[in-house]
Amino acid sequence: MAFNFKGRRVVVAGGSRGIGRSIALGFAAAGADVSICARGAATLEATRAEVAKHGNKAHAATCDLADGAAVTRYVTAAAAALGGIDILVNNASGFGMSDDEAGWSAGLAVDVMAMVRASHAALPSLEAAKDGAIIHISSISGLRPSVRTPAYAAVKATMIHYTTSQAAALGRKGIRVNCIAPGSIEFPGGTWEKRRLAGDPLYKKIHDSIPFGRLGMPEEVADVALFLASPFARWVTGQTIAVDGGQVLGG
Repeated sequence: MAFNFKGRRVVVAGGSRGIGRSIALGFAAAGADVSICARGAATLEATRAEVAKHGNKAHAATCDLADGAAVTRYVTAAAAALGGIDILVNNASGFGMSDDEAGWSAGLAVDVMAMVRASHAALPSLEAAKDGAIIHISSISGLRPSVRTPAYAAVKATMIHYTTSQAAALGRKGIRVNCIAPGSIEFPGGTWEKRRLAGDPLYKKIHDSIPFGRLGMPEEVADVALFLASPFARWVTGQTIAVDGGQVLGG
């Protein structure tokens, strides 16, 4: 399956590392113009430079996605830099794990409200685009209860539900909305690599629970994002696809 996004304009909110980086690079390799944002300027610029190597427009801006006004400013600037928005990917997470004020505040501010605010800010461009698409990056944690990370699981479930509501509301405007629920994904500098290097027993527990006997890679999530944004998925909307190597099957 060959993806061709030549002439398409993609915004990845939370696109400097891990899954977001792989999604941005995947779209750029397929011919798209890409804008990314994140808080860390150095990592952001490094990824922007990688995107630019594909010869298309590569825009980046620092943005605290917990700040509502900053989200709107970023999306507006991205639309101006790219000449519009055809595809919006909401990838950021506040990683609010604990069942307390801090855990809930982090998850609601970034996972949920950044998704809502970026979608609202991008909507005029998406309406003007042909076959606009929104993709939210949730988690398999949103598909089941979690004693270890209750706040994180709850906000990821909210993302999944909002996907269905958005899809129903925006279908008449020709905009498809879908969600990806990754399992445990390992990449340099990421949470799971840190757990592995620290000898955290949770890493082995998760590793051994996955039928394929390994954690996932960011590129495997990116491939599904490209599919969902492509004409190959033109009749797919309101869906959540688990990309987890069967991890969720283990309960």
